[in-house]
Amino acid sequence: MSSRLVARLNRRLDLCGREGEPLPEIKDKDTTMPELLIDFITSLDGYAAADGWPGWWGLEGPEYLAWLGEQPEADYTILMGATTYRVMSGYAAAGEPGTDALAGLSKVVFSTTLSEPLSWANTQLVAQDPVEAVREMKDKAAESMRTIGSLTLCRSLLKAGLVDRFRVVVFPVITGNSGRERIYDGYPDVALEMISSRTFDGRLQLLEYVPTILAGPPGTNTVNA
Repeated sequence: MSSRLVARLNRRLDLCGREGEPLPEIKDKDTTMPELLIDFITSLDGYAAADGWPGWWGLEGPEYLAWLGEQPEADYTILMGATTYRVMSGYAAAGEPGTDALAGLSKVVFSTTLSEPLSWANTQLVAQDPVEAVREMKDKAAESMRTIGSLTLCRSLLKAGLVDRFRVVVFPVITGNSGRERIYDGYPDVALEMISSRTFDGRLQLLEYVPTILAGPPGTNTVNA
């Protein structure tokens, strides 16, 4: 976790303190709880995918694929739901560009419908409630975690206040007619403080934020502690 992110998280904790008492500061990486990163790719109009379009809307370029190949957060455990597991393991089996970087990473799929053994290597099946399971993982595990796809899972984790960093890569397409899986439906109000940004291949925008869940629009209520 970068020092800049630690500072942002400390500021967020100060906002959430009750009766003017700040919560304990986050210290260095080796003394903090594991981080949870929500990680999305999205069209400009907020869809996770679109009927008839190829993976990554056909716009993955060499810079973006190189970044994926560098495996940012390579030591993070990847979290996903059953639908994303079926889709991504299928892409991996078909040799979709970029999925080879995921093969050796530790992965957890939350599902009561899948059964072992799972075909995608290094994937653990967990039937426990995802929110409770991730809370326990953050409390007890040494490794940080990040999601892939899994809209329902991500929404639940964010609502539960478990998310430390929120990242999206925005692809320059509007898929109003063919778009499916609207990402932000059902989300609470969330304030996002930008901590980094980057452009890939002159067209893809990576945006990273620290999220703070709000009880309502700013000025109408207090921050939801």
